[in-house]
Amino acid sequence: MSQKTATKKAVSRKDMTKLQWTWKEMKRNWVAYAMIAPYCIVFILFTIAPVLVSIIVSFTDFNLLEMPNFVFLDNYIRLFLDDDIFLIAIKNTFIFACIVGPASYLMSLLVAWFINELGPKIRAIVTLIFYAPSISGEVYLIWGTLFSGDSYGWVNATLLNLGLINEEIQFFEDADYVMPLCIVVSLWTSLGTSFLSFIAGLQGIDRSLYEAGAVDGIRNRWQELWYVTLPTMKPQLMFGAIMAITKSFGFGGVVNALCGNPSVNYCAWTITHHLDDYGHSRFEVGYSSAIAVVLFAIMVGANSLVKKMLSKVGQ
Repeated sequence: MSQKTATKKAVSRKDMTKLQWTWKEMKRNWVAYAMIAPYCIVFILFTIAPVLVSIIVSFTDFNLLEMPNFVFLDNYIRLFLDDDIFLIAIKNTFIFACIVGPASYLMSLLVAWFINELGPKIRAIVTLIFYAPSISGEVYLIWGTLFSGDSYGWVNATLLNLGLINEEIQFFEDADYVMPLCIVVSLWTSLGTSFLSFIAGLQGIDRSLYEAGAVDGIRNRWQELWYVTLPTMKPQLMFGAIMAITKSFGFGGVVNALCGNPSVNYCAWTITHHLDDYGHSRFEVGYSSAIAVVLFAIMVGANSLVKKMLSKVGQ
């Protein structure tokens, strides 16, 4: 009887279209869909819908006051062929992302790996020490005091006392120092959510996997890391990569806190600064939407690249 029922179900599944079968399964599991419906509604309204609206608006000249007119690719042509500041923003953003993104990611992973080897009590204290800068609002105050442009700045005062300089260096007003300092501060505060997810992933690995690896020929800790640890915590690695990409492409807050807006000679001007300038100051919503779409495409591309790279871990 059960074999006939299974055959009947197989036949009925074969006779239905994919849409019909999906609708049947949704009705059969309606309780589960009802429970995830609130999240899906919020996600669609506040994530998917804004992205779609931004893409549509990017083809218009909308300015918040007048009805938008479709200008098609004019915003994108102006962006890449007639906006020199945007090209500077792209260069600065990629420099920052290529340095801070991979460096903060690897640093978070290695520090989490080190902390995982400590005892429970020491681990909690060390985790707090490393995580605190990412949630503390005093970080910018500390670095601002360290590199203050007057003699009260600790770095300037030390260099003057040692006789290495004759006058104070205006660190945050000198194009040669702005970008390096912003990169250092970003790395200092980079041990955030991804760092905690790595620790959680390391803590959740079954110890028997290491024993099985030793039987299969793993002889040192680096082989253990590559063939056992990293493949086991791929979900945490992917989450950490997404967080690192998001932070590295949106580091405008660091520059604003340390150097003001805009930075001297636009030396630390980024895509997010350009987006805020046209969206919140000039109210050229259509043009700012085009900037947002470009940034979104870059982040999606970077995310796909990282996903492809992580798929090779442990192979």
